[in-house]
Formats: sequence, structure tokens, C-alpha cells
Amino acid sequence: MTDSTPGPYGTQADAPATRATRRNMLFGAAAVSAGALLSACTSNQRGDASAGATQQQAGGADDRPGKKVTIGFAGPQADHGWLNAINQNARNRAKRYRDVTLDITEGSNDTAQQIGQIETLINKRVDVLVVLPADGKALTQVGLKAMRAGIPVVNLDRVFASPQAYRCWIGGDNYGMGLNAGRYIGEQLKDKPDAKVVELAGIDTLELTRERTRGFDDALKNYPNIRKVGRQAAEFTVESGQAKMAGLLQAHPSFDALWNHDDDQGVGAERAIDQAGRDGFLMVGGAGSRRVMETIKAGNSVLKATVLYPPTMSASAVDLARALAQGRGLPGTAELEIPASVTLYSAVVTKDNVDDYLPTGFN
Repeated sequence: MTDSTPGPYGTQADAPATRATRRNMLFGAAAVSAGALLSACTSNQRGDASAGATQQQAGGADDRPGKKVTIGFAGPQADHGWLNAINQNARNRAKRYRDVTLDITEGSNDTAQQIGQIETLINKRVDVLVVLPADGKALTQVGLKAMRAGIPVVNLDRVFASPQAYRCWIGGDNYGMGLNAGRYIGEQLKDKPDAKVVELAGIDTLELTRERTRGFDDALKNYPNIRKVGRQAAEFTVESGQAKMAGLLQAHPSFDALWNHDDDQGVGAERAIDQAGRDGFLMVGGAGSRRVMETIKAGNSVLKATVLYPPTMSASAVDLARALAQGRGLPGTAELEIPASVTLYSAVVTKDNVDDYLPTGFN
């Protein structure tokens, strides 16, 4: 498997142009809708802006009726909880607007089939396209085709190999996800001598997994009392999570914290923990499923937090697409145009703030 092979979510490093230095610009609290917080920037590189994204119910986009627009939406097959939430968030957001018609494809993990679905939308002459590619590199040409046809493209999360293939990119921050997981664990263990942590990663051949690990390791460097003593790479599935977590538990009779990259594979990890009868450590999840948030709220598990990779990004992508088609800028910004790049913030959800984020949890 190569870096261009799609994972369940996350931006893959398909293009050197996407590896720009971040200039994080956060506006407002993380619990506010991403539509109100999209930061303006001046280049088409991924890392030029970031914004909080949690509650799409909170509003923030320009609700004033404008010209009627048709948004074509094409994503991969919804075979993972996060991807299903991506589709549902887009549908729900489009229903909010009387001036928006959403033409959504069935989705496919087969690149040729997804290209065909996007070409159908191009031939229908939709006003704007939102595309979460199954493989960013493989779908770059169809993005270029849409742009040449005068149909602006909002590239959602998995980035195309050329910035000319999209007008705007919006997606998550995998490095920031790992960084915030590491910071949370570090603060919980900062007073414990010789603290030990383990990591249950995702698919190691994916750049998104390596970015999450890099952020996690960088955060732990600030806590000299903490050592990462074990790491296993799973495959974003329940079965792999259970098998790999069982291996970590067997190899490490004691540790103080676990970071799991993905809440879906975390279902399996929790099964392995229960079967082994283990506790005495804290667990941090990744992505933000509703099940995990409810477990955190109940407070009766080793699972104490999860780091968001917000599927509400698709709702914000609909906001961006609507603004593009109607020639609008975004509320809260001085610019007349929408930004070229928006990076969402990976908030840490704990028992203290879980009620704020529960509405965004995916099944």
C-alpha cells in the first residue's frame, strides 16, 4: 500500500505543494461552527489557515437567500463511521438552505468509478463541486477538468496533487491531532515519575498516520518524565484494533496511557482491554465518535478523552461551495473572496466539555 492509498479519513501527502509551513490562525472558541470561523489566506497551500470546527448547528454561514445553486458532492464509499458522517453532514447542511440543491453521488473507493461519477456531475453543469477523493493523486486530472470547465472545486480533506485542481481546500490536521493527544496525556502524567505510554496507530503506509505519530512524539518531548514504550499499527478496523491491542497488552504488563488513532478501531482495542481485565491507565481516542463521547461522559472506563478529526468539515465545505457559487465572501472576514485553504482544529473532548461536542459525534 502506498501513501496515495485511501484511509478512512485524513489528508494524504500526494503533492509536495501541500507540505507548506503552517501559519495557524484560530478565530474564536472551538465550540463555534466552522462556518463562522473560516480564516482568510492568500495561497492555495494547505497549511495557511486553521479554524475550529465542531457544532454545525451553531450557524455562522450567511443565511441570506441568494441565487439558486446546485452543488455536486462526490466522496468515497461510506464504509467507515467517519465517512458516513461526512455524507450526512453535507446533506444536513444543504437542507438548511432554500437556495441550495445537493447532487450527491453514491461514492466509490474505486478511482475509475469515482472519476466517472464526478464527470457525470461536470456534464450536468453543476455550479460548484465538493470532492473528497478516494485517492487525491489519482483524481487530480478530473479536478483539473472541472476547473477548466469553469466549475470551481472545493477539495475536501484528501488533497489533489495540484493546487490548480481546486479553488479551495478544507480538511483536518493530522499532525495537530497527534500533538493535542500528546499534550493531553502529558498534562495528565506530568507529575508521575517514569510514566510509560503506548500508541495504537493506523495504517503505517499512510502519510496521515505518520503525521499523527510525529505530532504525538513531538508533544511528548516536552515531558521528560514520559517514555513511549510501545507502538502497534492497526488498519482502522475493529478486528485489527482488537488484535494489535492484544499484542500491546501482552508485551507491556503495565503502562500509564494509551493513544489510539481511530475510534472505530478503538472498539476492538476496548474489547481486548476488557478481555485482558486491564485498567490502571487512561486511554485517548481519535476522530470523535458518538459512542466514545458517551463513554467519556459516563466516566466508567479507561477511555477519558478523544481528539477530533471533525466530519463537520463537509458541512463547512457546503458553506464554502455555496459562497463560491453566489460570489460571496464569508462572515467575519474582511476579504471579498473565500479563503484558499482552511485547516480544522483537533479539539480534545473530555468529560468537562463532552456535552458541547456530543451533537457532532458520528455513529
